[in-house]
Amino acid sequence: MPHDDLFYQRTTGDPVMTTGADTVVPISRAVNVSVEQPQVVAMCKKHDAIISAIETLPSGGTRVVLMNSVDAAKIIKAFGSKVLTGTVARTHWMRAV
Repeated sequence: MPHDDLFYQRTTGDPVMTTGADTVVPISRAVNVSVEQPQVVAMCKKHDAIISAIETLPSGGTRVVLMNSVDAAKIIKAFGSKVLTGTVARTHWMRAV
Protein backbone atom coordinates (compact mmCIF):
# COMPACT_ATOMS: atom_id res chain seq x y z
CA MET A 1 0.00 0.00 0.00
CA PRO A 2 1.53 3.36 -1.00
CA HIS A 3 2.25 5.91 1.70
CA ASP A 4 0.17 9.07 1.70
CA ASP A 5 2.61 11.96 2.17
CA LEU A 6 0.05 14.22 3.80
CA PHE A 7 -1.19 11.48 6.15
CA TYR A 8 2.37 10.53 7.11
CA GLN A 9 3.34 14.15 7.74
CA ARG A 10 0.21 14.78 9.84
CA THR A 11 0.83 11.72 12.01
CA THR A 12 4.60 12.03 12.48
CA GLY A 13 5.31 15.70 11.88
CA ASP A 14 8.26 14.79 9.64
CA PRO A 15 8.47 16.25 6.14
CA VAL A 16 8.71 13.40 3.62
CA MET A 17 8.65 12.62 -0.07
CA THR A 18 8.00 9.35 -1.86
CA THR A 19 10.31 7.73 -4.39
CA GLY A 20 8.22 4.68 -5.15
CA ALA A 21 5.04 2.90 -4.20
CA ASP A 22 6.22 1.86 -0.73
CA THR A 23 9.27 4.05 -0.12
CA VAL A 24 9.17 7.04 2.21
CA VAL A 25 12.28 9.22 2.20
CA PRO A 26 12.96 12.02 4.69
CA ILE A 27 13.39 15.40 3.01
CA SER A 28 16.33 16.40 5.20
CA ARG A 29 19.77 15.61 3.80
CA ALA A 30 21.42 15.78 7.24
CA VAL A 31 22.02 12.66 9.34
CA ASN A 32 23.53 12.49 12.83
CA VAL A 33 25.13 9.17 13.78
CA SER A 34 26.96 7.85 16.82
CA VAL A 35 30.07 6.74 14.90
CA GLU A 36 33.33 8.47 13.96
CA GLN A 37 33.92 10.29 10.67
CA PRO A 38 36.05 7.59 8.98
CA GLN A 39 33.23 5.05 9.45
CA VAL A 40 30.70 7.50 8.00
CA VAL A 41 32.91 8.22 4.99
CA ALA A 42 33.40 4.47 4.39
CA MET A 43 29.65 3.77 4.65
CA CYS A 44 28.84 6.61 2.25
CA LYS A 45 31.40 5.28 -0.22
CA LYS A 46 29.98 1.75 0.09
CA HIS A 47 26.44 3.01 -0.68
CA ASP A 48 27.49 5.54 -3.35
CA ALA A 49 26.13 8.38 -1.22
CA ILE A 50 27.86 11.69 -1.93
CA ILE A 51 28.81 13.83 1.08
CA SER A 52 28.12 17.56 0.94
CA ALA A 53 29.43 18.41 4.43
CA ILE A 54 30.66 16.49 7.46
CA GLU A 55 31.51 17.49 11.04
CA THR A 56 32.35 15.88 14.36
CA LEU A 57 29.75 16.44 17.07
CA PRO A 58 31.05 17.75 20.44
CA SER A 59 29.23 14.99 22.33
CA GLY A 60 30.67 12.32 20.06
CA GLY A 61 29.47 11.07 16.73
CA THR A 62 29.23 12.69 13.33
CA ARG A 63 26.85 14.93 11.43
CA VAL A 64 26.87 14.30 7.71
CA VAL A 65 24.94 16.18 5.05
CA LEU A 66 24.40 14.24 1.85
CA MET A 67 23.84 15.66 -1.62
CA ASN A 68 20.21 14.51 -1.72
CA SER A 69 17.56 12.98 0.52
CA VAL A 70 17.64 9.64 -1.29
CA ASP A 71 21.29 9.22 -0.28
CA ALA A 72 20.37 10.31 3.26
CA ALA A 73 17.72 7.58 3.39
CA LYS A 74 20.31 4.98 2.30
CA ILE A 75 22.67 6.05 5.10
CA ILE A 76 19.88 6.13 7.69
CA LYS A 77 18.97 2.56 6.76
CA ALA A 78 22.62 1.45 6.73
CA PHE A 79 23.38 2.83 10.21
CA GLY A 80 20.06 1.74 11.74
CA SER A 81 20.13 2.14 15.53
CA LYS A 82 23.30 4.27 15.36
CA VAL A 83 21.29 7.18 13.92
CA LEU A 84 20.86 9.91 16.53
CA THR A 85 17.35 11.34 16.80
CA GLY A 86 16.30 14.62 18.29
CA THR A 87 18.43 17.70 18.76
CA VAL A 88 22.21 17.30 19.02
CA ALA A 89 24.77 19.84 20.20
CA ARG A 90 26.95 21.24 17.42
CA THR A 91 30.07 23.37 17.36
CA HIS A 92 29.32 26.94 16.33
CA TRP A 93 30.81 27.82 12.97
CA MET A 94 33.21 30.76 12.99
CA ARG A 95 34.51 32.37 9.85
CA ALA A 96 38.27 32.79 9.64
CA VAL A 97 39.28 36.31 8.63
